[in-house]
Amino acid sequence: MNSGRAPVAHWKLADPAGSTSAAAETGTAARAGTGVTFGRPAPARTSLTATAALDGGVQGFLTTDAPAVDTGKTFAVSAWVRPARTDRTMTVASQDTADGNAFTLGLRAEDSGAAWSFTLGDAQVSGGTPETGEWTHLLGLYDTETGRAQLYVDGRAAGTPAQASPAVATGAFQLGRALNGSRYGHHWRGDIGGVQVHDRVVVAGEVTRLAHRQPKPLAHWALETATDGASPGERDGAPLRLAAGATLHRGPDGSCVPDLDPDCPVVPYALVGDGHLTLDGAGGHASADGPVVDTSDSFSIGVAVRLADHEPAGPMTVLSVPGEHTDAFKVRYEPSAQAWQLVVPERDEPGAPERIVSQIVPADGGEGQGHRLAVVYDDTDDTVKLYLDGYTDAEATAIVPRTWHGTGPLQVGRGLTADGPGEYLHGDVDEIQAYAGALSARDVTMLGGGAEPCLC
Repeated sequence: MNSGRAPVAHWKLADPAGSTSAAAETGTAARAGTGVTFGRPAPARTSLTATAALDGGVQGFLTTDAPAVDTGKTFAVSAWVRPARTDRTMTVASQDTADGNAFTLGLRAEDSGAAWSFTLGDAQVSGGTPETGEWTHLLGLYDTETGRAQLYVDGRAAGTPAQASPAVATGAFQLGRALNGSRYGHHWRGDIGGVQVHDRVVVAGEVTRLAHRQPKPLAHWALETATDGASPGERDGAPLRLAAGATLHRGPDGSCVPDLDPDCPVVPYALVGDGHLTLDGAGGHASADGPVVDTSDSFSIGVAVRLADHEPAGPMTVLSVPGEHTDAFKVRYEPSAQAWQLVVPERDEPGAPERIVSQIVPADGGEGQGHRLAVVYDDTDDTVKLYLDGYTDAEATAIVPRTWHGTGPLQVGRGLTADGPGEYLHGDVDEIQAYAGALSARDVTMLGGGAEPCLC
């Protein structure tokens, strides 16, 4: 897809530490105040390599000393931002008029709480919830054809578009502050990177791409073989360690055909590929070295599973990441509801409130090819979804405003209970795949079948 004209101004803000100005990919270099520190970390899984930190003081700014765009016409301004505080109004970008500013893009603190904001003249669009220390992509757009100002947060429209009458700004473009009367204020405290200014409409698909954070493969266990009590990870990844009661089943090797050779043993096929993990439901489980996924940030994890019983005696967990007192998340089968459930406790405390979403399906009873389950947590909109065979719905989706980091090793076949480890799975497990970032619905359909998502 053609993304249209290149930005009229673009600063990556990835300049070396100690720089006194920001080089421009297009447009004019931006002079930096002494409150700017280059060489800060970039948002993970983006094309940025570094960003700049602004200290929130009067010297925490960058400016071109000239306008970057004609604010009386269609324009858009965007940036990756990470606030160090959210209890005061702060400006990411603005452009000066004689005694104020034509627009501001940033964070607005109000009695009801903080929100991202794009103002243009008397018009203001606010939406989304800033979180201290978390990266967000912001884009403000004014379209002369519609006369409306719009705000996008992490690639999604936020707030209600507002009719605007923009001022023509002939003054300097500013990062980290806004002119009010004769003085600059609302200084930004936090990190900024990847600033772009366009003199045209940035269409929805472009907004999504600008805000995209590419998922990253973390682990894949095909569970085809085991040596010395461990099943190796794909691409030389860390092994999955098998406890007593966990064994690797190998499907038929093709050396004989039972229908043609009466001495040929009948060997069940594996769930996927040539092998799978079989758990006895009485202590059998497997574990990785470490939590594998960061449950406090966006992540995705998938698994193929088949239950051995038609009527399991109690809940059985297939995947979990423990903290000190409870699991940061677990996927279990709850026979009383005849459903796979995703359980997400609010805190790492005994008896903490839980969010539970479900996908209803009868237990397998050791028959068929089982089911492909996936958990996708998207930190940008605080949603967590449980997929069953590539499908999810409202009953399998929850809003989780803040998750926490599970520090224990990934568990396969058990979860934490009030009495310690339990809920042991009786059944077969295969194709465990884990990613940093939220997979798209299309990529989720590739999990559990032996293929890798395209991540496109």
